[in-house]
Amino acid sequence: MTDLFETSGTPLTGVGAGNQMSQANAAHPLSEADAANRLMRLAKQIAHHNILYHAKDAPEISDAEFDALVRENNELEAAFPNLVRSDSPNRQVGASVEGSALAKITHEKRMMSLDNGFSDGDVQDFIARVRRYLALRDGEVLAMTAEDKIDGLSLSIRYENRLLVRAATRGDGQVGEDVTANVRTISDIPQQLPADAPDIFEVRGEVYMAKADFSALNARLMEEARTAAEQRGAEFDEGSVRQFANPRNAAAGSLRQKDASVTASRSLRFLAHGWGVVSALPGDTQTDVMQAIARWGFPLSAQFIKLEGVEALLSHYREIERRRADLPYDIDGVVYKVDRLDWQERLGFVAKAPRWAIAHKFPAEQAQTTLEAIDIQVGRTGKLTPVGRLTPVTVGGVVVSNVTLHNADEIARLGVRAGDRVVVQRAGDVIPQVVENLTRDEERPVYAFPDHCPVCGSEAVREEGEVDFRCVARLTCPAQLMEGLRHFVSRGALDIEGLGEKSIHEFFELGWLDKGPGDIFRLKDHRADLLGREGWKDKSVDNLFAAIEAKRAPDAAKLLFGLGIRHIGAVTARDLMKRLRDISGVRVLADELIALRAGVERGADEDEAKHQKRVDAALADHIGIENIGAAVGHALADFFHEDHNRAVWDDLLEQVSPPPYVVETLESPVSGQTIVFTGKLETMSRDEAKAQAERLGARAAGTVSKATNLVVAGPGAGSKAKKAIELGIRVIDEAEWAEIVKAAG
Repeated sequence: MTDLFETSGTPLTGVGAGNQMSQANAAHPLSEADAANRLMRLAKQIAHHNILYHAKDAPEISDAEFDALVRENNELEAAFPNLVRSDSPNRQVGASVEGSALAKITHEKRMMSLDNGFSDGDVQDFIARVRRYLALRDGEVLAMTAEDKIDGLSLSIRYENRLLVRAATRGDGQVGEDVTANVRTISDIPQQLPADAPDIFEVRGEVYMAKADFSALNARLMEEARTAAEQRGAEFDEGSVRQFANPRNAAAGSLRQKDASVTASRSLRFLAHGWGVVSALPGDTQTDVMQAIARWGFPLSAQFIKLEGVEALLSHYREIERRRADLPYDIDGVVYKVDRLDWQERLGFVAKAPRWAIAHKFPAEQAQTTLEAIDIQVGRTGKLTPVGRLTPVTVGGVVVSNVTLHNADEIARLGVRAGDRVVVQRAGDVIPQVVENLTRDEERPVYAFPDHCPVCGSEAVREEGEVDFRCVARLTCPAQLMEGLRHFVSRGALDIEGLGEKSIHEFFELGWLDKGPGDIFRLKDHRADLLGREGWKDKSVDNLFAAIEAKRAPDAAKLLFGLGIRHIGAVTARDLMKRLRDISGVRVLADELIALRAGVERGADEDEAKHQKRVDAALADHIGIENIGAAVGHALADFFHEDHNRAVWDDLLEQVSPPPYVVETLESPVSGQTIVFTGKLETMSRDEAKAQAERLGARAAGTVSKATNLVVAGPGAGSKAKKAIELGIRVIDEAEWAEIVKAAG
């Protein structure tokens, strides 16, 4: 289901298929009524998935699953030609762009689709049909072009008087989206054609994103989200970052941006594969015209070649399939086209596809092997991820020895255990996964997902409503310590100047930070060793140690937030410290919650869910702070239930002495209100703004809801300001907020 052409299977409505229809009808196991009902359902299903894939860049199923639906539809249409519907998938191309925010462009010449072939036999039948239609004599050469079928977004680029005048996505083949400004930012696409080009020429091809650029983009989005979290003093949750699922989605989303500067930052590329409206053609064959397009500056596939004979086509197909994983971009098949343009014109089109071309799709990338073991990897946020160790097997030209098993629920669904024979799939060149367990009925103990961290031995818990188990030892688990230390010194926490990620990594590797954050305040013991290392001089070392010493009496709420306890962000830490006042009260409260959680006995008539609700209510009531619920209570109890974490806590408090946490509040118009700061604040930091709100008796929150009373919006405020307006919440700018602060004294 790619965007090179919308592929529709190889229906029997192709060249010379009439006799096959009647034969299939007689032999088909479905009655006519059942076939009509199934065709109706298939038309709706396929249309639904086409919209998700082409218009929303959010597919729900794999290409193989989509192709299976299309093949079933085509088989039924071939068997029951009288039941072919007006909304048949074979009459549709791509998806409508009616919901798009971009301007629309009507294609002067429709952007067509291709039929699919899934086997050598399908290709042989296609060649035979073409030869019959053209009435070619035995021995008469039928030359074909072959090129890899790239997984990108179809594009038509129009040149008038050799200047680029507009560019449009395919859309439904008739109407596409105007992406001219964005296309001008793609370096592969010339802004002007040379003097020998025709006056009017539409180049058609695929916009795509290379695999390496895709990985770099997702990494950049992750880092930007991490930086944004630090700037607003929030705990960074890697799982909450929205990233692109695959290069095709990344390319489509990037090309459809309203802001061309965003597109320009996304490393998009282009491969030409054909043409649309032209005032003249620079050749008589597909090969001639494509070579001219290449001379004009457009990239062509390195796999483009002219061949003669079925065996040559199939040999080229197998070679591309073998090299598929090593190509810099995603592909899902090979496209064959009749080379002579006069023969293409004679062959013409059927339904929505040309008779002179076919897409030979790759089979699903699956293989059988043995699951030798299940290992647990601990991520930097404590997430326990099961990884299957396989007897190495080649899948789609790549040797696979590891496979993701996602989580405990997925292991249970598959019923996998060490020793099982499994089917492994690489769908769309993503991380391999197990799709079937072939020996689940064999007698073998069920796999028990660990309830303790395999790295540090601390408890691993799964909160209600979540699928992942997490290690609760945030600052003692070696797998999490680096990330925990980075968070501890970040701007929203202790904000130790000069102690960045690079330095933390260096000190951690030297073994100077292996016990936890308390080690930061003992770094001065390594002064002599540090001075002997590259990049460290007397002044830089003195500055670092001075910055550390300046945090010996840190803000208690920032210290608590810096520990990275799950669900305790900057705002929650401040709310807790307002109630507790002294940092020692945190452990006291945690011990009370641990005892309370253990002491709520389950009633005889209660199921587990009812009992859990009573426990949750007890924890929330004991904390007694508005907007802080049971999740925080469980998180505190889980953290201090571990001896490792208690030791880290005690060690840290031997190094620092936070003063009592007292927030003096003033009477003001916003006392008792909930305020959200959004956008770029120009005269103060986000932390200072939140502190001002607290001093005025207000509560600073991170999200806009019905409970929000006021939103302070700086430049670049987006969805939060919009939501506030929709909810009728007052929105003011930074200057108005400054007046409120000034008036309160």
